[in-house]
This record gives sequence, C-alpha cells and structure tokens, in this order.
Amino acid sequence: MSISYNKLWKLLIDKNMTKTDLRLQADIATSTLAKLSKNEQVSMEVLLKICKTLDCDFDDIIERVD
Repeated sequence: MSISYNKLWKLLIDKNMTKTDLRLQADIATSTLAKLSKNEQVSMEVLLKICKTLDCDFDDIIERVD
C-alpha cells in the first residue's frame, strides 16, 4: 500500500496555484515539496499546513493506493 498526492496537484490546478506558490504560502521546505512530488511520506504537520493553506481536508489532497 502506498499514498498518492494526485488530488493535491489537481486541487492546485483548480485554485490556479503553482507548487512554488504552495511551498511559499504553506511555509514548507523545497525538500518536502520534492517528497510530495515523489509520493513519499511527509509529516502530519506538513499535511496540516497544506490543508490550512488550501482550506481543505486530508481526503482532498491525499489518497491511499493499493
């Protein structure tokens, strides 16, 4: 089982935001953004920052892939 952040990238498109916009507004590191791009695990704190920035819930940005 793994995770996918495809929902996050689609949400950024819907909100007309770039990954750089997200990184700056959510105050996350470039290395963290790289992990997200590779569908790697990140901390709950990072996910909370993203959700707060995008005004969404976890299930709007992440999904489990079997």
